[in-house]
Amino acid sequence: MPLSMVREGEPSVIRKVGGKEESRRFLESLGFAAGSLVTVISEIDGNLIVNVKDARVAIGKDMANKIMV
Repeated sequence: MPLSMVREGEPSVIRKVGGKEESRRFLESLGFAAGSLVTVISEIDGNLIVNVKDARVAIGKDMANKIMV
């Protein structure tokens, strides 16, 4: 399921990062790589604040839909 559907506070493992090559590279530079642990901290209007690799990152709903957990 996409990261945008994960409940707050529930740790998940990233299975796949989809989208165009440029989008995948950008997300991987932020720490969103297959096998990484990610936790949704909060969600406001579909936009997410997530904890990935000991850092908090804000991503939009469109980007969150490309990350499968």
